[in-house]
Amino acid sequence: MNAPAPASPKIPEHDPEQVKVDPYSVPLEKLDVSNPYLFEADVHWPWFKRLRDEAPVHFCAESEFGPYWSITRYEDIMTVDTSHKIFSSEPAITIRDQDDDFQLPMFIAMDRPKHDVQRKTVSPTVGGEALREFEPIIRERTRDVLDNLPVGEPFNWVERVSIELTTRMLATLFNFPYEERSKLTWWSDMTTTLPGQGMVETEDEWKQEMLGCLEYFIGLWNQRAKEPPSNDFISRLVHGEQTKDMEPMEYLGNLLLLIVGGNDTTRSTMSSSVLCLDRHPEQFADMKKNPDLIPDMVSETIRWQTPLAHMRRTALEDTELGGQQIKKGDKVVMWYVSGNRDERFFDNPDAYDIHRENLRKHLSFGFGIHRCMGNKLAEMQLHTLWEEILERFDRIEVVGEPERTLSVFVKGYKSLNVILHPKSA
Repeated sequence: MNAPAPASPKIPEHDPEQVKVDPYSVPLEKLDVSNPYLFEADVHWPWFKRLRDEAPVHFCAESEFGPYWSITRYEDIMTVDTSHKIFSSEPAITIRDQDDDFQLPMFIAMDRPKHDVQRKTVSPTVGGEALREFEPIIRERTRDVLDNLPVGEPFNWVERVSIELTTRMLATLFNFPYEERSKLTWWSDMTTTLPGQGMVETEDEWKQEMLGCLEYFIGLWNQRAKEPPSNDFISRLVHGEQTKDMEPMEYLGNLLLLIVGGNDTTRSTMSSSVLCLDRHPEQFADMKKNPDLIPDMVSETIRWQTPLAHMRRTALEDTELGGQQIKKGDKVVMWYVSGNRDERFFDNPDAYDIHRENLRKHLSFGFGIHRCMGNKLAEMQLHTLWEEILERFDRIEVVGEPERTLSVFVKGYKSLNVILHPKSA
């Protein structure tokens, strides 16, 4: 297997000043919620509320990502997400189109039957039997990370805990060289970054980084091909009857899917759970009194945070939704971040409430055939983290405001400074 060479499209140029605009001052037909600066500043909420109230199926004719439909209500999102014969996952699952000369096929951006074959090939890596084997590993690593944190002095929780724990788990899932696991974090962040926003300056630089990732993983592919099958993502692809002859760019696409999918949901929720419980000490107190509330807290945090803001589909035929006529070939964006705050489905949805009755019905894992493959593993990591936190700390105090990710897709954190307060003896 050998890596191909890259070429290059226009980089989106969003206006950072949009964060100062009142969304109700913008003509409805001009409303564009695809600016990543809105998410970085955490000011996107009223933009989506206006769409939910006034135009829940909304067409934006002009944006840096081209024309697109926004689906912002819970029930409409579920309709799109489960109507696989009308709304296709191909050619991409993000609002941003791929470059024609640098296509990255991946099974989440495929329809049946190919989607099902590839997903079935790798899913046992995070299946029930594997989870039972992972549980003691996750607990041991969680204890190791927490026991080596500074107590009583500020540090960045994102770097020291969220990134470290998720990267260790990724290394296990890929059977990746453990001492080089920081490469996985780098490639995960690189996958979803926009050129010119800090990590790389140009589209060609981004592509070179992606090809460097592919080259490294081709080495692992060739190594696994000489070994007996084992329960890691690469081995399952190498030895899978339907995947053993996979083209290099399809291999890369699936690698990036599994890296981001195994990283961002868990990493962002590990950080946002700390933020939410610091801002709602009464709910933290409830959980300390009753640790059986940890699973509810995890589900509510995943709803409240919504680690991936959207998923995109493409209409396979002319269709009607919410009284609007969607044309064949139109880009349709399901805004999970909006559906999880839909007042028609969740009572007082902007509130963080671990006692909420329907908190497990959040949209963050998606629906239908594309529902998050590793959701049980993510929840296990989060449950374990908070069980171990309650054993050690009386409070995790957030210092200052978090620094959020500049992305219209990954809704996460770059930094969250905290001070640990130990439990009294």
